[in-house]
Amino acid sequence: MKEYLSQKKVEFTERDVSKDAEAVIDLKNMGVMTTPVTVIEDQVVVGFDRQKIEQLLGI
Repeated sequence: MKEYLSQKKVEFTERDVSKDAEAVIDLKNMGVMTTPVTVIEDQVVVGFDRQKIEQLLGI
């Protein structure tokens, strides 16, 4: 995901659930128990769904 977004020149914030307890809490609050998770505005994309991510980013 990180490499893909970088290639597309999309700015993003990476949160590592293995090092960030607050990130784990945020995922649980979203009802998500797996990674990667991409949040674009108020939309949550679980897994690497290139088509959905491109649609939400308008690329």
